[in-house]
Amino acid sequence: SAGHLAAYAGLAPVTRNSGSSIRGEHPSRRGNKQLKRAFYLPAFASLSQPESRAYCDCKRREGKHHIAALIALARRRIDVLFAMLRDGTFYEPPTPTTP
Repeated sequence: SAGHLAAYAGLAPVTRNSGSSIRGEHPSRRGNKQLKRAFYLPAFASLSQPESRAYCDCKRREGKHHIAALIALARRRIDVLFAMLRDGTFYEPPTPTTP
């Protein structure tokens, strides 16, 4: 699944807990470093695109730090890639809708 791929890449959030102490979700330090980098760097480079910038700005308004917003964008790209592989389709950028 897309979640398994994200966990393998180290882009899925991890809850740190010890006994009864739960310290929230943090980015994983585990996973395949090369695959994580292969999703993180293009996510950073795509901030010049309006759709990616809007998504990161939305995450920033939710209270996430810049790095966490980039990791969320990379995770979103993993979801898109997994759907493309699952369905056997090519990427089609979203078409802007005019009212």
